[in-house]
Amino acid sequence: MRTGSMRVADISVGAIRKNVGRIRELTGDANVIVVVKAGGYGHGAEIVARAAVAGGATMIATADLEEALQLRECGIDAPLLCWLHGPRVDFVPAIEQSIDVGISHLRQLEALAQAARSTGRRATLQFKVDTGLSRNGASRDEWDALFARGAELEREGLVSVRGIFSHLANAGEEADLAQGANFDEAIAMLRAAGCEPELIHLAASAALFTRPELYYNTVRVGVVAYGLSPIAGKNSAQLGLTPAMTLRSEVVALRGVPAGTGVSYGFNHICEVATTLALVPVGYADGMPRALNGAGAWVTIAGEACPIVGRIGMDQFIVDVGRLGGRIDLGEPVVLFGNPERGFPSIDIWAALMRTIHYEILVGIGPRVLRRAVDEDAA
Repeated sequence: MRTGSMRVADISVGAIRKNVGRIRELTGDANVIVVVKAGGYGHGAEIVARAAVAGGATMIATADLEEALQLRECGIDAPLLCWLHGPRVDFVPAIEQSIDVGISHLRQLEALAQAARSTGRRATLQFKVDTGLSRNGASRDEWDALFARGAELEREGLVSVRGIFSHLANAGEEADLAQGANFDEAIAMLRAAGCEPELIHLAASAALFTRPELYYNTVRVGVVAYGLSPIAGKNSAQLGLTPAMTLRSEVVALRGVPAGTGVSYGFNHICEVATTLALVPVGYADGMPRALNGAGAWVTIAGEACPIVGRIGMDQFIVDVGRLGGRIDLGEPVVLFGNPERGFPSIDIWAALMRTIHYEILVGIGPRVLRRAVDEDAA
């Protein structure tokens, strides 16, 4: 455990539990799979996995097998799924650690079967099919052979086909429903081949709020579990979600400067009046995007919004604290973003200023930032 960290991401496990509860409220009896890939969307995969299971998640999912194995090493014993594999992947650890393997083509299926033979244990798989996203997943012309071989291997006792899933492109109602029709065809073909999937999932975060007809018996969600909106024009509060991450730092230097003072590299900001500048030890190495330079971003210090000024460096940025200068000292807390319902800047502000999505900002938060689980409910 590190102490004295100047850069901290507080992760509210209570918020994650509540968000999973909100998902269950919307979906009723459906199973809930929470995705914790990319280090739990930058929140810390172990922290999120534990909170999600406590909130009622049925299964935890990652992209890579390595990510899933790391969760097992942390003591996460919940059902796990991973689905993005390279051609040289070794599936033996997945079988040994009881991790469901997403299978997208015959070569992967045969590799999994061979791993099962070598271990003497049955492998558990879920077929991933492409229904229109044109990305990962078996294409339509592979389904017959893939499902037939899966059924054959299941009869041989080498694999167990637990599920089938796909991913929506979120390209509008017509496209979503067309993908749903394609998915229905894949489910029917899998059943005709002789497999009865326990978990059937297509709907992800956006469809959770827009396509209840695509819930099937399982939903697989990412960003909503972290309390962020997947829908343009709707914020977290409007969807009944609570942002889980509060990105914090502190003031490590204060200086009063006269009008006309240039700030940081290139003097792209000149102080118009005499003011106080505060130094905050977070930079682009920590995921503080340089694209926020001069963009109008702000942080919260002593409950007030204070603008970021000058160019953002690798390790630090500067805030104009103005009249707060005489009321704050070194060590004053700084909130970069968090739950706007608590008066903090929203991560959506950064995303809008950078013309990107909040996902990109979250997963870009660097390893120097300490992820710290906090239980605000208990507090």
